[in-house]
Amino acid sequence: MNKVSENSAFDIVISGGGLSGALTALSLSQLTKANGEALNIAIVENAPINTTPSLNFDDRVLALSHQSVSYLAQLNVWQHMKSAATPIETIHISDKGNYGKARIYAQEHNVSALGVVIEMALIGKAIHQELSQYDNISWFCPNSIANVEYQAQDVAITLDDKKVVMTKLLLGCDGGHSVVRQAAGITTTAKSYQQSALIANVSTAKKHDNVAYERFTTNGPLAMLPLSKDRCSLVWTLPPERAEQIQQLDEQSLKYALYEEFGPWLGEITQVGERFVYPLHLIQATEQVSHRTILIGNASHTIHPIAGQGFNLGLRDTKDLATAITKALDNDQDIGGLTLIQNYQAQRRQDHQQVIGLTDSLVTLFSNELPPLIAGRNIGLKALNYMNCIKHPFVAKTMGY
Repeated sequence: MNKVSENSAFDIVISGGGLSGALTALSLSQLTKANGEALNIAIVENAPINTTPSLNFDDRVLALSHQSVSYLAQLNVWQHMKSAATPIETIHISDKGNYGKARIYAQEHNVSALGVVIEMALIGKAIHQELSQYDNISWFCPNSIANVEYQAQDVAITLDDKKVVMTKLLLGCDGGHSVVRQAAGITTTAKSYQQSALIANVSTAKKHDNVAYERFTTNGPLAMLPLSKDRCSLVWTLPPERAEQIQQLDEQSLKYALYEEFGPWLGEITQVGERFVYPLHLIQATEQVSHRTILIGNASHTIHPIAGQGFNLGLRDTKDLATAITKALDNDQDIGGLTLIQNYQAQRRQDHQQVIGLTDSLVTLFSNELPPLIAGRNIGLKALNYMNCIKHPFVAKTMGY
């Protein structure tokens, strides 16, 4: 991590130094102003950053889409983590108790993998390895934003340690409880799915063979994502009370309950790691932008994990922001000005609407036991197998395109 500069004026200040904030900083780190100087970027993060994580069985993971991997390769991040990533070569979709099944094969779409699964800690480590090369990135860490004052040409940011920094553009990469979003007066709309996700890493008797499973059940969808060392990452969506009950089961009872819901595809469940439960909501900022302010990732949108698109959607926010800022710099425009803000918002609107619409529709379709919807989803799964006009757009969106 780079040392904090004595400078108090920055081109861009990023609130949040987690995956979203660090990746955004890296995406902007090579951009130059008209005078040839690199952008001067600050990151404000309230928690100490661990750049040398130690891994264990229970590490949280992310599924990265094909496009996300391509973008990380473009930023030279992928080279630091590719050996630890597990490719998804096949997606296996089924509906428990019904005939509908679908298979999606990477080779049918001319790629070696539809995406990959990797520990979040390794993604962060790889990003920081690249970030450390740039001396135009300054960290205020541990620190946090205490106050934001918006001015016509700048934003004045007071930190917890009373230091005041100025910037042309403030980026909120600070998650679902975004300080930047609150400071900008941007409200949110929230929809509770009346579901919770139970997360755990598990081992199984049969090897996963790089297959990602999505199993729809009467309680909610159950995903098993392939991981290194013959593990799988379990994402089990359940009614909140049932999720709490499952979390409290002894390991043998949980193995049995999981096998009963998931089925025989991976054989016996041989080990279940630490279990985490969190409620599922759709939370959207009513605006993604404000005066000299842009929200990125979960600060702008928190979505259901049913299609594994949350982090990938935020990564595309970062990618499109870098494109918009590059264009503004090429045209010698104010990087925090109205033109850039509006261009970014217009560029992201369709992708946001499509992904949020897709995930919300999948939740409704596969969490409902009304006979017409059961019939509809079984027909839909069959169509995914045999109708390219349906399969190709669906697969393209899940791959991030």
